[in-house]
This record gives sequence, C-alpha cells and structure tokens, in this order.
Amino acid sequence: MKFAIALFSAAHAPSSRRALLFAQAALAGGHEIVRLFFYQDGVFNASDAVVTPQDELDLPKQWRAFINEKQLDGVVCIAAALRRGVLNEEEAKRYQREATSVSAPWELSGLGQLHDAVQDADRLICFGGA
Repeated sequence: MKFAIALFSAAHAPSSRRALLFAQAALAGGHEIVRLFFYQDGVFNASDAVVTPQDELDLPKQWRAFINEKQLDGVVCIAAALRRGVLNEEEAKRYQREATSVSAPWELSGLGQLHDAVQDADRLICFGGA
C-alpha cells in the first residue's frame, strides 16, 4: 500500500512521535511512503533551530535521519513555514532575513505537493492538528 503522510503538529507534540513510528512501521511492513508533508505547526519538525531538552526525544533530528536514510520526500508547506519563520536559504534571501532554519533533506513547497501525493497514494494518513 502507498501512503501519503501529513503532519500538523509541532515536534514536541505526541502526534509527531506517532507519525514517525507509523512511517517507520509502514516501511518495515513493506509499504511505500509517497510523500511526507509537514503543515501548520508540523513545519517545526523540519527546523534546524529547534533545541530539544536533553531528557526528551529530538524528533526533528530523528525525522531528518529517517528521511535521509530511507531517501523519502519530505516536503514542508512553504506558506506555513514562512508564517512561522522557518526559512531555507532561498526564502531568507527573498525576504531579507539573516537566519535560515531549514536545510536538506527538506524541500519547501506548496499545498499542491500534498494534493499530488494524495493522487499517487492509496491512503492519506494525518497526524495532529486542531
């Protein structure tokens, strides 16, 4: 089965961990992940600027390692990212900001990427959100 996964909650939220565990289990079970799409506060999972307390799981680091290791498509909603100050180098230059907080393997892109993933997947699985 092909899954598209959308994550709407920040890195410190329990649903972010559940999303990662689901994605790992899906691949371990022989399924395919068409795309991981990070939306709303989920964009913080892609931020290099998140500092996780030593006694907590560093989910942004775990997401990055998982996406790199499995060579997955990790897309961060550009509108949600800009609204939250989560910028890659290109957007930081465009908006004349000095700091960047998103780098490879993440790609900033629009909601069309989620739509395309849904068209290619058998199931869209969403985690978090209000």
